[in-house]
Amino acid sequence: MHHHELLKSAHAAHEQMRSMRRALHRNPELSFHEYETSKFIQARLAELNIPFQVMAETGVVAHIGAGDRCVALRADIDALPIHEESGVEYTSTKPGVMHACGHDAHTAMLLGAAQILKERETAQGASALGGVIKLIFQPGEEMSPGGASIMIREGVLQNPRPEAIFGQHVNPDATCGTAAFVGGMMLASTDELYWKLHGKSGHAAQPHNATDPILIAAHLITQLQTLIARRLNPFAPGVLSICSIHGGHATNVIPDIVELSGTLRSMNQAWREEALRAIEAHSLALAASPLYGDGRCELSIVRGYPPLINNDETTAFARTAAQHLIGAANVEEFEPKMWGEDFAYYTHEIPGTFWMLGIRPPHLEATPGLHNSKFIVDENTLPIGAALLANAALTRLAS
Repeated sequence: MHHHELLKSAHAAHEQMRSMRRALHRNPELSFHEYETSKFIQARLAELNIPFQVMAETGVVAHIGAGDRCVALRADIDALPIHEESGVEYTSTKPGVMHACGHDAHTAMLLGAAQILKERETAQGASALGGVIKLIFQPGEEMSPGGASIMIREGVLQNPRPEAIFGQHVNPDATCGTAAFVGGMMLASTDELYWKLHGKSGHAAQPHNATDPILIAAHLITQLQTLIARRLNPFAPGVLSICSIHGGHATNVIPDIVELSGTLRSMNQAWREEALRAIEAHSLALAASPLYGDGRCELSIVRGYPPLINNDETTAFARTAAQHLIGAANVEEFEPKMWGEDFAYYTHEIPGTFWMLGIRPPHLEATPGLHNSKFIVDENTLPIGAALLANAALTRLAS
């Protein structure tokens, strides 16, 4: 399929993708509870006569084409626990739940790509695609352990095994009509950290008779930053942010307990493991120091997603394919971020590339960011995203 024809097919499906995206936007569902979303996807695939199966309870995997080779395309389907304030006419009907990360657009674009690919298969035969294109509609991207890890465990990358996987994410910081790529490190690992610092309650005027967990917490917060300042290679990215602290209720009472929570982000798997060990060792030792009295620490580490590392070869390929489709001027370089994405699980198993798709209206200099209650999507990006996905799969299987 020539690029002009592919874009033409995508634009012909624009209104249908817009309708699907708005239906999904009105009815967002939280991670691992995407039951109606899953039924919506299944119904559309059935309309297109595309065979599918359900995995991870609410995930859907479909297959188009035939042959010995296989390429996978992935979209995530879950929403966030955010109350929508975007003001759009198709706003969420569920208080406190919103598609504030664009997963409704991701799903609509992959369904649009499915239509484009099925039309080609119907017109020219299953073998015309050059192989099997596996469509992965994945639940639970926003919540550990991540739907990707569950679907992989249930065999989504088997029977057949894809030689490459491609995915995309909307980006409100970039203009509609653009796509941005980066090889190698793209997004960070995402571990959650929860501290419970135990002291001994007492009168604020008699601190020598108490063990002050607020003081322990203050020292812990500042000292742990040494991990970044002195233990991490200055040329390597890493972040440790402690984002909540709770303890005490009166001005003259030293509390028994202070609780902290935060996140560790890293682009390097080896340093990630080293950092987690150092955080645990230092937290336990600091709290138990005789300087504070009789203190102790409980630390819970919830391991999140691994760093997302794009394969250099598939990224170079996907970038070139995008340049041919939408023009080199619209293909940009993405600056790696310390965000997290469970697409990383796929790229740890098989070669793959994740790219960012601009959704900011051209007439605006800025729009609300991801995970913002006022987040919006320029729906003119829908056919572009669908065409990019279909083009990556078709071009790969033709290579």
